[in-house]
Amino acid sequence: EVQLVESGGGLVQAGGSLRLSCAASGFTFLDYAIGWFRQAPGKEREAVSCISSSDGSANYANAVKDRFAISLDNAKNTVYLEMNSLKPEDTAVYYCYAIRFGTGRVVWGQGTQVTISS
Repeated sequence: EVQLVESGGGLVQAGGSLRLSCAASGFTFLDYAIGWFRQAPGKEREAVSCISSSDGSANYANAVKDRFAISLDNAKNTVYLEMNSLKPEDTAVYYCYAIRFGTGRVVWGQGTQVTISS
């Protein structure tokens, strides 16, 4: 079964850190771009960050630039999102996705809750 399994969410105080993981099962990240969206209550889903498996290039939303870092471990078929200097406005459900180059096939994770207390 093709799926993405996320982990690492939780409750932390403002200024703290969390690391989210997104592991692929049933496929590899070869030829995919992998990233994270998030959705806060009452708000639209927004892109956070993504990374290309072809060259490792990454990009970030302005709201998280310089605080978050995305990385890809090909040996573990896992993408990480290191989140630092967390703010209450980072509170959301974070969803991992993988989109295949060329075909546009998308796989979504189930989401993981991140809550930042002030």
